[in-house]
Amino acid sequence: MKIAEKLEDLPSAEEALGVSGLEFMKRIQEGKFAGAPIAGLLNFTLTSVEDGRVVFQGAPEFSMTNPLGTVHGGWYGTILDSAMACAVMTRVPQGSTYTTLEYKVNIIRPIPLGTLVDCVGITDHVGRSTGIAHGEIRGVSDGKLYATGSTTCIVMKLSGT
Repeated sequence: MKIAEKLEDLPSAEEALGVSGLEFMKRIQEGKFAGAPIAGLLNFTLTSVEDGRVVFQGAPEFSMTNPLGTVHGGWYGTILDSAMACAVMTRVPQGSTYTTLEYKVNIIRPIPLGTLVDCVGITDHVGRSTGIAHGEIRGVSDGKLYATGSTTCIVMKLSGT
């Protein structure tokens, strides 16, 4: 997966809307389309794309801590939002897009800095106007559950498509 470094690196609207959501996500995984810059900033990458399921892998670093020195809740939220919403994207038809409407995060335990985790997003439902998914963050080496989440996304068919 390559990460976009400037706006021009991202796929054009025509490229993005010219394929299904599943194909769009596969192209990001394969490096044919650049991934979101936030993934590079927060040290996670797309590792698996299937119909209705996406996995990001990452490890929080010191720059992602709060003033107490623990991983900021925003890191958990961002990787979960990415995985869950991208899982929804795998079920979005060609000519449509999505955005997160709301999401919820339950932090179970702190992730030690440098711990490699998998964040899995799985769709529960994707229809014409909404998509619902859930996700979890688990340690790669220890299998511990660090956080769970759920999301509702809005699915939009863009005019002229």
